[in-house]
Amino acid sequence: MIKALIDTNITVDVALERSPFDKEAKIIYEKIDHKELQGYISASTITDIFYVIRKKIGKEMALQYLQDLLEVVDILPVNKDTIHAALASGWSDFEDAVQAQVALENGVDVIVTRDMKDYKKIENIKVLPPSDFIRYVDSLR
Repeated sequence: MIKALIDTNITVDVALERSPFDKEAKIIYEKIDHKELQGYISASTITDIFYVIRKKIGKEMALQYLQDLLEVVDILPVNKDTIHAALASGWSDFEDAVQAQVALENGVDVIVTRDMKDYKKIENIKVLPPSDFIRYVDSLR
């Protein structure tokens, strides 16, 4: 089964129904829910998601969204070694460096993101935008 790390922007697209991005993001989460792939988010992403969506939908709805999200995805750890490796990576976007390191440490097959620029530096892991990822998953059926 494909192990996919879902980047923060994809999850926020679903939570805030950010058109036009939410359509593909919802398809990805449906595929996770239907066990077509294993979906992950990093532990550091949870607080970022909460911070962003709380401003738009309020604290209670944001907390409920996180509860619902945890029913669908698994959480990958971020520890001191993860942070050291991300700092040493030289990437211009620290959040992306942490995400990439989490993916490397946990044997993730694909990172799904709309922010492709920094991920060009990662080796041994596919990095795909949502539309390409959906086609990729569908091609493996």
